[in-house]
Amino acid sequence: MVNVRAYISSNFTKAFLTIFLPFFLIISLVYLVKISSLTSQIQITFSELLLLYAYSIPDIVFYTLPISFVAALTNVLMRLSIDNELIALYALGLKAKEVLKSLRLLGFLFSLLLLTISFLGMPLSKQFYQSFKEDKKAEAKLNIIPGKLGQKFGEYYIYVKDKKENNFHTIVIYNRTDKSNEQFFAAQEGRLNKKNKVTSLLLEDGYGYTYTDSKLKQAKYKTLEVYDKSRKRDFHFEDIVEFWSAAKKDPHKMHRLLFYMFVSLIPLLSVYLVAAFTMINPRYQENRSFLVIFFTVLLFYLIASSLQKWGNFYLIALAVIFTSILGRWLFHTRVAKFF
Repeated sequence: MVNVRAYISSNFTKAFLTIFLPFFLIISLVYLVKISSLTSQIQITFSELLLLYAYSIPDIVFYTLPISFVAALTNVLMRLSIDNELIALYALGLKAKEVLKSLRLLGFLFSLLLLTISFLGMPLSKQFYQSFKEDKKAEAKLNIIPGKLGQKFGEYYIYVKDKKENNFHTIVIYNRTDKSNEQFFAAQEGRLNKKNKVTSLLLEDGYGYTYTDSKLKQAKYKTLEVYDKSRKRDFHFEDIVEFWSAAKKDPHKMHRLLFYMFVSLIPLLSVYLVAAFTMINPRYQENRSFLVIFFTVLLFYLIASSLQKWGNFYLIALAVIFTSILGRWLFHTRVAKFF
C-alpha cells in the first residue's frame, strides 16, 4: 500500500512540475513586462527590477498553482487508466477510494499552501511592492528624457538638453505661480540632490527671470536650489491582522478575501470531481482530459468570481459544501460503485 501511494505521488510530482514550471515562466514574463513599464514613471535598476519581481512571486504562484494542480491530477489519473495500471490495482483488491488517499493528502497540502500564500504572503508582498513605488516617487528620480518638453519636477516644468545619470547639462525650468506671475530659469549644469527625504534640483551658473504684468526681473546666480514641494503620500504599512480586519468595513476587501479562500480550496475540492471523469476503463470510455481540465477550472473560477462580486460567508460555505458533495456523488456514481 505504501508503495502504491509513493508511486502515485511520484507520478503526480513529475506531471505537476511539467505543467507548473512552463506556466509559471509564462506568467512571470507578463509580470516582468508590467514591472518594466514602471520605468516610464521612475528609474529602477536591474536589481530593483528583480526585487519587484520577487514581490510578485506570491501572486504568480497563487494564480498558477490551482490550475496546474487540476491539470496534473487529470493527466496522472488518465494516464494510469489508459495504461491499465488502475485496472491492475483494482484486480489486486485495491478500492478506488484508497487509490485517491495520497492525492487527497496532496490536495490538502496544496490548499494549505495556497491559504498561507493568500492570507500571509500576498498582503505583505503587495504592500512591499506599493511601498517601494512610493519611495521611488518620493526620491524624484524621474526618467527625465533629454530633448523632451513637458516633463515635470514637482510644480515646475523642466527641459534638459543632455543628461548623464543624475547630472544634467543645459537646463531650462518654467513655473507659473498665477495668471500674472511667471518664472523662468536657465542653467548650464545641474544635478538631483536628496536630503532627509526632500528632493531638490541644484542649478549652477545660470540666469533667472520673473515676469509680472508691470515688470521683468533678471538675476544671475552661481548656484540655485529648486525644491520639489509636491505632496508626498506617506505609505502606511499594515500587519496581517490589521490588513484583513479592514474587510469588516470594506466590501471590496471582503469579496477579495472570499475569492482567495475559495481559490485556495480548489486543489482539495477538485480531487473527487476530477477523479470521477479520469478514473476510467479505457476499453469502454474515451480520454477527455482536456475537457475535464477546462470544465473543472471553469466551474471553480466561475464560483470564485461570483463570490468576489456578490459573495458572503454563507455563500462561500454553501459553495464549498455544494462542490464537495457534487464531486463525491459523481465519483461514487461513475467510479466507486464499480471499482
